[in-house]
Amino acid sequence: MTDNLRFGCTGCGKCCIGHHVPLTLDEARRWAADAGQVIVLIEAFVTDGPGMPPEQREHVLRRSHPVQCGEAEARVSVTFAAFNPGRCRNLDDNDLCSIYEQRPLVCRIYPVEINPHIPLRPENKDCPPEAWQQGPELIHGTQLVDAGLEALVQASRQADRDDIAAKVAVCQALGMTTSALKGNGFTAYLPDMGVFAAALEQVPSDDSAPWTLHVEDEALVASLQGYGLGTTSEPPLYYAFIGF
Repeated sequence: MTDNLRFGCTGCGKCCIGHHVPLTLDEARRWAADAGQVIVLIEAFVTDGPGMPPEQREHVLRRSHPVQCGEAEARVSVTFAAFNPGRCRNLDDNDLCSIYEQRPLVCRIYPVEINPHIPLRPENKDCPPEAWQQGPELIHGTQLVDAGLEALVQASRQADRDDIAAKVAVCQALGMTTSALKGNGFTAYLPDMGVFAAALEQVPSDDSAPWTLHVEDEALVASLQGYGLGTTSEPPLYYAFIGF
């Protein structure tokens, strides 16, 4: 969090344009059932090793799941998100949400950050300046003022923890088992939504698929292989590698 902040939505619709909205497992099911496209974003790290931000240890461990990678264990974090490269499919001609009462949890929480280690900074948001000059107080000192909003933030963090094993199982069933190293990038998949929806409805139980880390920096490859981790730098065919 940051210093005292006010916030009042202006209804500009900018937060609904060009943003992939993270979804809980149940929200991903509803999004898929409504013919929406989901993008899958994956990053991995080693417990107390490469990719682990020490200051975020508890947070990242709780929202990750252990997988076999080469001869070692990695932990992966998986995000299912509504794929919105342009306007959200539920944004109407008046820049209003057409599913407002059923909108995803992250939309309800905006503009507050979900990650407790990321401060809310107005300059990092798409909202116009006047949005931060009106409305009720949002943050006082380091505290989120609205108890209802704080409850939604906690619910989102808990869903990340509750859903991660099932998300990893779905990824493994669909062959989405190449990750990037946290802090170095992430991998992004656009699964066939029919197959994806079917896997969401009956989450597979097999948890044994091997994983690989997509890494292009030679020094980092050598470091990861020293941990016994499996890596690849081959051009991806079925995913995109988004490096930092």
